Amino acid sequence: MHILHLTTAAETSLFNNTLPLSEKKITTEVSVHHLWFSDQDYERLGLLIKWNPAIKTEKDKNGLLAAVLDDHIDIITTDHAPHTLEEKQRPYMQAMSGAPMVQHSLNCMLEFYKQDKISLEKIVEKMCHNPAILYQINKRGFIREGYHADLTLVNLHHSWTVSKENLLYKCGWSPLEGTKFSTKITHTFVNGNLVYSEGEFDERSRGTDLTYLEEKN
Repeated sequence: MHILHLTTAAETSLFNNTLPLSEKKITTEVSVHHLWFSDQDYERLGLLIKWNPAIKTEKDKNGLLAAVLDDHIDIITTDHAPHTLEEKQRPYMQAMSGAPMVQHSLNCMLEFYKQDKISLEKIVEKMCHNPAILYQINKRGFIREGYHADLTLVNLHHSWTVSKENLLYKCGWSPLEGTKFSTKITHTFVNGNLVYSEGEFDERSRGTDLTYLEEKN
C-alpha cells in the first residue's frame, strides 16, 4: 500500500524506516510544495497555493523534511496540476486545488541543498532511485550501463528568478513567480537524447513506454 501526499509531521511516525525500501509493504511520499510552502504563505499567495491536501504549518514543513532525511518518507513527488489562473482565482469553494510544480521541483530541492538541509545524494535517492525501486520500473532511475540515459544537468552556481517570461507551463503561471533560485537546470536527456538545452526544446525525440520488472518474469 502506498500512501499519497503526507502533509503533517505527526503522520510521518506511522511509517517504518527500519527496512530497506524493497522490503516495505507500506510506503509513502511527500510533494515538493508541502516541503516548500507553509501556512505563512497564504496571506501572500492565497488561492494560488490551495492544494488538496492543504499546505500546513512551518512545523509540519520542517517535520516532513526531517522524515525525508530519516527515511520515514520514501519518495518526493510533484503532484503537478497545471490549472489555469482563471480556475485558481474563483471563489474558494469553486477554485481548483493544485498548481504547476514539475518545472521547479528540482530547483526547490536544490535550494534546500544550498541551505545545508539535505545532501545531493539524498535528493537523487528520493527523486530518482526510490521511485524506480518502489514501482519496479525497469532500467530507470539510476546511471548504470544498459539503463536508459534519463539525465538532468544542473549548474549549481547560477542564480535566476522565476517570472512569467521563463515559465515553460502552458497554463502560464506559477506560485513560485518572484522566487530567486541559486541553481539552474541546463540540459535534459531522455533515453539518451538531448531534449532540452538552455531554454530550447528538441521535440524530434519522444519518450517511450515504461516497462516493469514483473513483466520479465
